[in-house]
Amino acid sequence: MTRHSLSKVAGLLPTLLLALFTVGCDTKETIVYTDKVPYNPPADAANGYVGYYTTSQKATTCGNCHADFQGEWAETRHAGAYKSLTDLPAGSTSPACYSCHAVTNRGNNSAGKAAGYDVVADSSYRDVQCESCHGAGQKHIDGVNAGTVIKPLAHMGIGPDTVASCGACHTGVHTPFLEQWKASRHALVRSPSPAGSTSCKPCHEGRGALEAWGVESEWAEGPWAATPTSNLQPITCAVCHDPHGGPNKYQLRWPINSIDENQNLCMKCHNRRAQPSTSGSSPHGPQAGMLLGFAGFRPPNFVYDTARIYGSHATTANPDLCAGCHVQRLTVNDPSGKFSFQSVGHLFKPIPCLDAQGIPTADDTCAFTPAARSWNACTKSGCHANANVAASAFNSTKAEVKQLVDVLWINTGGTGTNLDASPTDQGYLALVKKNAPTEFSNTDNRISPAEGCQYNAQLTGDLTLASHPDASWGTHNAFLYRALLSSCITYLKASYPFIPAPPASVQAIIDRWDAPVQGNGPVIARVPQPIAER
Repeated sequence: MTRHSLSKVAGLLPTLLLALFTVGCDTKETIVYTDKVPYNPPADAANGYVGYYTTSQKATTCGNCHADFQGEWAETRHAGAYKSLTDLPAGSTSPACYSCHAVTNRGNNSAGKAAGYDVVADSSYRDVQCESCHGAGQKHIDGVNAGTVIKPLAHMGIGPDTVASCGACHTGVHTPFLEQWKASRHALVRSPSPAGSTSCKPCHEGRGALEAWGVESEWAEGPWAATPTSNLQPITCAVCHDPHGGPNKYQLRWPINSIDENQNLCMKCHNRRAQPSTSGSSPHGPQAGMLLGFAGFRPPNFVYDTARIYGSHATTANPDLCAGCHVQRLTVNDPSGKFSFQSVGHLFKPIPCLDAQGIPTADDTCAFTPAARSWNACTKSGCHANANVAASAFNSTKAEVKQLVDVLWINTGGTGTNLDASPTDQGYLALVKKNAPTEFSNTDNRISPAEGCQYNAQLTGDLTLASHPDASWGTHNAFLYRALLSSCITYLKASYPFIPAPPASVQAIIDRWDAPVQGNGPVIARVPQPIAER
C-alpha cells in the first residue's frame, strides 16, 4: 500500500523522535519516544477527547505519533466533513448534522453519552477525526507518557445499537449505508459454518477476510477464532473500506477497476472456483471468471466470439466492473419532485426491486419489468437506451439460457444439487448417468465430456443445480454463457451415441452461437483494460 511521507507532519514533532517502519493498517508500527507526547488540554476535559493539535493545519493530536495514519486520513473526505456542512446554503443544515461531521460519541464506545463537539462546540473537534472511531484519546496519551499503553481499539462489528460503528453516522434517508448493508448478504453470519470454518473464513468472516488479504489490524472484537461463534463478524464496512484512507477511491482497500482477479476488491472473494477440476468440484462464487471471460469448461469444439466480448459488462463503458453495476446510487423523489430518499447501492443488487415509493428493497421476487425494478445500472453508461430496452435484453437472455441449460440438465429428482440418472432427472447429463455412469468419476484423474458439461450447467444454471453458481442468468457475460452451453450440447451429442438431437428451437440457438465468427479460434478471453488502467 502506498504510504505518505512524514513531511506533512514533521512540524508537529518538536519533542519526540519517531522511528517508523512502513506503518499503516496492513503493517506493524514501531514508535520510539524521547519525550512526552505533545497535546493540548482537551476542550471536553470530562470525556478526554483531545481533537486537533493544530486546527488550522488539520493536524490531529493522534497524528503527532501516528504520522502515517495522519497523512492518509488528511486526504479522505472525513478530513473535510465539517467544511462540507458549512459550504451548504444557509438553512439547509441543522445543529444535529454537526454531531456526525465532528468528533463526538458517534462511531465509538463512549457509553452512549454526549461527548466532544456535542458538549463543547470547539474548533478542535471539527471533522471526523481518529477519536470518532477509536474513542477518547486522553487515557491513551497519559498511558504512553506513563509507559503503560492503553489501546483505544476501534470496532469492526456493527452491534445492535450501532453506536460504536460506522453505522452511527452512515445512516438515514440521505446516507442509508447501514440500513441497506443490513439487508444485504454481506451482513449474514451463518454460524458456525462457513464463517466459523478455517477454509471459509477468508470470505465469510470479516477479520478472516482481512487476515487472508495480509491486513494486520487489531479490533475491539479481538482476533478471528473458530470459537466462540457468537463473536463471528460479517463482512462489515471496515472489511472493504480502510478507515485510515489509502490510494484507492472511496477509501477501498483494493481497487475495483482492476481486471486482475487477485487485485480487484470484489473478485478477491467472488472468484473462488470458476473452472472445473478432476475432483468433481462444483462452481463456487465464479462471478469474476464469468465477467472476465475465463470461467467454465472448454469442449474441443468451443469457439468464443472474441468480437462479442466487447458487448459484455466488463468493457470501458463499465470501468468499475462489479461495483459499476452492483453499487448504484439512485435519488428518489416524491410525486411533487421533492427529495425523499438517496439509495447508496449497498444492497449490492444491480437491478433491485422497488417499493411503492420507488425505493430499492432487499426483496428479489418481483417481476423483471421496467416498472418493478430499477434499471439504472443498465442505462447510465448509454449501453442500453432505456429501462424497456434493458429489461427486454435481460429477459430474452434469461429465457435463452434456460432453454440451453434445460437440454443439459433439469433437476427433478429432489436430491439437492446431485445429478440423478434418467428418468429421475432429465436432460443429456441424466441420460449419461443412466447409460454410462462411469463417466462421472472423481478418481480417474480426468474431466470427461459429461463432467465438464455438468460443471457448465451448474455454472450457468439456477440454485437447483449448484449452491454457488454465477447466478446472473447470463448477465455477467451473455456471450460466454451461450458459447459454453451451446458447445456442450454439440459435444455431448458427438461423444455419446445415445444422446438425441436437441429440439429445433434449441438447435437454432446453437447454430447462432456455436459457429466461428470472423475466423476466431478457441480462446480463453479476457477483456481489454479499462481506459484508466492503460
